[in-house]
Amino acid sequence: MGLEKECVVKFRGRSSTGRARLEEKLLDFNGTFRLKIPFVAMMSVSAGQGILRIEFSEGTAEFHLEAQAEKWKQQILHPRSLIDKLGVKPSHKVSVLGLNDPSFVELLRGRTSRVSVGRVGRDLDLVFVLMKDRGDLVRLAAMGRSINDSGGVWVLWPKGRKAFREGNIRAAGSAAGLVDVKVVSFSETLSGLKMVKPLAKRGSGGGR
Repeated sequence: MGLEKECVVKFRGRSSTGRARLEEKLLDFNGTFRLKIPFVAMMSVSAGQGILRIEFSEGTAEFHLEAQAEKWKQQILHPRSLIDKLGVKPSHKVSVLGLNDPSFVELLRGRTSRVSVGRVGRDLDLVFVLMKDRGDLVRLAAMGRSINDSGGVWVLWPKGRKAFREGNIRAAGSAAGLVDVKVVSFSETLSGLKMVKPLAKRGSGGGR
């Protein structure tokens, strides 16, 4: 979901300032104490006066999110589908590279008929490419040339690897002339980072 905010959380008589992050299936807080609350464990979700209240089996946690409280509540109660979070539209031309996930391809084809698997293509709206180590990052330049001016490259990578992190992808994207704009939890095992052409480099041909 990508929502993240520095806030105060109160839980079981304790209060801590830290960073709250709304993931695809859980609410995570990291301060002087840690909370990980899966959506499925939430018994009630409410918001009022800038406070998001989550009741679950261990008690009630209050997230002081100010103006964002209602938005977070709605995201929890009405989460967007993966395809919506990835920004796939019916008119889009999409390529999937290195990802052996028939169910995801089926989801894509349920949204757009213009999906290719295993080949890059040209004038693409979106590219989904799985990268497993730093050596794969050299492909980013070619990915950038394959998208149109309003297109994006979703780099997917395994979670939890110290030798291959989000920062490595950001740096390689920058070297390839791309900027990162969004992070998602793609699945239980994969994260996703979207990269696009900078505004200053658009309109030079091959895009729209």
